[in-house]
Amino acid sequence: MRVISYNLRKHKASGELLALARNFAIDALCLQEVDAGDLPETLGPLRLADTTKGNRLGLAIYYRTGRFTAMDTQSFALKKSVHDRVLAPAHERLIGTRVMDNETQHELVIGSFHAAPLTASNSLRRKQIHAAHAELLSMGSGLMTLMVGDFNYPFFTKNLHAHMKNSGYALSLSDRRTYTRYKVFKGHFDFATSLGLDIASVETLPRGKSDHLPILVNAEYGEDY
Repeated sequence: MRVISYNLRKHKASGELLALARNFAIDALCLQEVDAGDLPETLGPLRLADTTKGNRLGLAIYYRTGRFTAMDTQSFALKKSVHDRVLAPAHERLIGTRVMDNETQHELVIGSFHAAPLTASNSLRRKQIHAAHAELLSMGSGLMTLMVGDFNYPFFTKNLHAHMKNSGYALSLSDRRTYTRYKVFKGHFDFATSLGLDIASVETLPRGKSDHLPILVNAEYGEDY
């Protein structure tokens, strides 16, 4: 299974989506900072599962109809940061789609996640991550789960690895940094967390018009699922 996650930087990189869908043979595309009203229903072989509705800049998930059947899509609000309370840019920071593999009949949940900005604490972001995992599990208890997105967590990722391991999830960083816009805040911002999946690789793709670089996750179904 091949999944791309991309923060579009206030929708500025939306013109790159069709090429990403076609050139990388992906099965799902998870987006952050999208203008939901300006997204097409299809991108080549991909169909839009749904978008968040309450955000000025929201989240979206596309899936390959030849591979998956979408069974349910839900959006979720998570604990708000001070930034969110003052500026109210993001009521919903998670969207999840439950899909069935048309060939193998495996079911899994794919999530697109956008954590609170760097003005918030890592502690708050960890709470958001744990809450997001719980929400995705509510869509299908015991199902394999892949959550990708902008975690806004460039520092102290070793601590985050430990927290994820304690909760039963694997945290996967890409092979190169995904954010290099500012001299101070360079690092891995875009991650993947998974449950029941074997992550073969996470590749940072070439830069486009966004301040984030897309990541491409290669995953396989776990033997116990």
